[in-house]
Amino acid sequence: MRSITVFIIMLLAMFMLLAIFGSTVTKAQPSALDEEQLRRDIGEMLLVGFRGQDAYSCGHIERDIKQYHLGGVILFEYDIATKTRHRNVASMKQLKNLCSQLQKIAGGSLIISIDQEGGKVCRMRAKDGFSYTASPMYCAVKGYDTVRHYARLTASMLRQAGVNMDFAPVADVNVNPSCPVIGALERSFSADTQVVAKCCEIWLQELGNKKVAGCMKHFPGHGSATGDTHEGLVDVSKTWKEYELAPYRELIASGKVPMVMVAHVINNKIDSKWPASLSSKTVTDLLRKQLGFDGVVVTDDLAMGAIEKQYDYKTVIYQAIKAGNDMLCLSNNGNGKYNPDIVPQTVEIIVKLVKDGRLTAEQIHTSAERIRKLKKKIL
Repeated sequence: MRSITVFIIMLLAMFMLLAIFGSTVTKAQPSALDEEQLRRDIGEMLLVGFRGQDAYSCGHIERDIKQYHLGGVILFEYDIATKTRHRNVASMKQLKNLCSQLQKIAGGSLIISIDQEGGKVCRMRAKDGFSYTASPMYCAVKGYDTVRHYARLTASMLRQAGVNMDFAPVADVNVNPSCPVIGALERSFSADTQVVAKCCEIWLQELGNKKVAGCMKHFPGHGSATGDTHEGLVDVSKTWKEYELAPYRELIASGKVPMVMVAHVINNKIDSKWPASLSSKTVTDLLRKQLGFDGVVVTDDLAMGAIEKQYDYKTVIYQAIKAGNDMLCLSNNGNGKYNPDIVPQTVEIIVKLVKDGRLTAEQIHTSAERIRKLKKKIL
């Protein structure tokens, strides 16, 4: 009897040791694997600007893609800090070569984005040999056939160059025709929400036909603004109308929107504390839950004055992700500042936020998976 008791005690002790040892192993091993996955997911969320018409002469973009798993880049024609043209875009031949180089470095997995709305917001300019694209307002006034003509022309031009994401169409309703950054530049299709919705639908459809992702902007509406978020905070609380959501509501319900860009406007009717791009009430509660959007959400450029002049960088990154944004637009082309190490610095900030428990790896992974799902449609 005594020997049986001793045997049972020894057996229980072995089980306890195995449990302790086993738990130590399972905790140590996945943590290393989780951090590797976390870093890949974080890289996927970054959309970054750089200087150079050649990917190999940049000095850091190749590193960012290879070492930090960069998800996307954004190309510009004009460099704000140096006040010079042809930062990334000089001609069709040069742009095709640049995009080809970038995809070669990334193994064909890179989002290459640009702002090609038409009119005054064209990074691929007719002066540099690209096809002329009329402004959204002009297109809408001429009719839907004209909208489709220029949308199709833009889509073909982007695909030919190797660009697979267009930060267009502008879904802002022309509430204030004098808005210095929307109405006054003819970036809005119309003051009629139905016209805006139809024009956006056409634009998204034609881009999609060429495997270029379109992006409706600037949620929840920038058309009533009286200021420019490139320069500083803009409050639309007194001018914004709920009907500015109508184009988003209609097209999201139809499943035709791959991506939405969130503006930096302050809108106290939605959130009295944070600008829309940093607001969970705007991104998660309104866009995700109320409107039912499950595509990719991207911030407007986080280098713009509305953000860069108001908040420290770590706060911006934390709040943007906490709000529910999937991609962070880091243009490296705002307010005279250029940071070649913006990618490694941002990755480390987010890793620490996760390790400190302020963000979760699950949230990061969910965003990365949305981006990967979108990539399958355009790559």
